[in-house]
Amino acid sequence: MREPTPYQLIGGEASVASLCARFYELMNTVPQFATIRALHPADLCASRDKLFMFLSGWLGGPDLYVENIGHPMLRRRHLPFAIGEAERDQWVACMLLAMESIGVEEALRQKLLLSFFNTADFMRNQPP
Repeated sequence: MREPTPYQLIGGEASVASLCARFYELMNTVPQFATIRALHPADLCASRDKLFMFLSGWLGGPDLYVENIGHPMLRRRHLPFAIGEAERDQWVACMLLAMESIGVEEALRQKLLLSFFNTADFMRNQPP
């Protein structure tokens, strides 16, 4: 029997959608995240939908981003934005709050936090 994927452990489609909605709600309302909020368009709906599609596949569920948009090419898609350590840290902090807010279990949250940090760190394109 195969070990459950993070997608299954987090609660599947509904939980991933809740995570993405809460992430952008926090980004949009918490002053601590103003720097990363400024990197996004006024309307966050498309950003939320893209994150949902990406995380679905990244967490081991349906590969919606690839099916609908193509290869994520994360670093390339983020090159137009100045992303340094501060932006990385804001993004990760926002995601941690979102995971806590929707009730992601502690052990899974810690495992995902490390993966989110490593991915966000890979997006950096500004010197330290």
